[in-house]
Amino acid sequence: MKHFYNPMSRAVTTDWMLTELEVEHEQIVVDFRAGENDSPEFRAINPMGKIPVLVDGEVVVTETAAICAYLADRYPDKGYAPPIGSELRGRYYRYLFYPGTTLEPMFTVSQFEVAEYSTESTGWGDFERCIATVESMTPESDWILGKQFSAADVVFGGFLDFAVQFQLLKLPSARVAGYLKRLKARPAYQLSHEASRH
Repeated sequence: MKHFYNPMSRAVTTDWMLTELEVEHEQIVVDFRAGENDSPEFRAINPMGKIPVLVDGEVVVTETAAICAYLADRYPDKGYAPPIGSELRGRYYRYLFYPGTTLEPMFTVSQFEVAEYSTESTGWGDFERCIATVESMTPESDWILGKQFSAADVVFGGFLDFAVQFQLLKLPSARVAGYLKRLKARPAYQLSHEASRH
């Protein structure tokens, strides 16, 4: 298994997932400055020229949430996803996909200070609704699935952590701050985020 990675990218989240699972893999650092992500060899793996990318034999998985979901299902004995058919699966999927389909586009639009856009036509609505949803979705204690930590925490929590660190979410509520504190106390979080701080 190969993980294409750079410590200053979204691949920190997939590295965290791999660290949680303690999966043996080859970490391949992609140097953006040297243009390695635009090389023909890398574009043959991911035409988008982006990371993270996970290669598991003949299987190529891109997109942070997809990689985390794939890994959780690939190693079901580790307990990072509710079983197929479980009622918890719907909740799990919601948290996996909300950051990439709604929060990231909304924060991007906010960052570029787009004055007007149709909140009815866009999938992410507006800032106020997104933040209200984050508040309602963030668990007050433990994790998204209760006592069970899952890939959904890695993806949802990882994005909130990124948003706070880069001041996209400037004033996290006590509830969000408490959740992030619990995430940062996890040994796998600390191991996987150490390189990205330098």
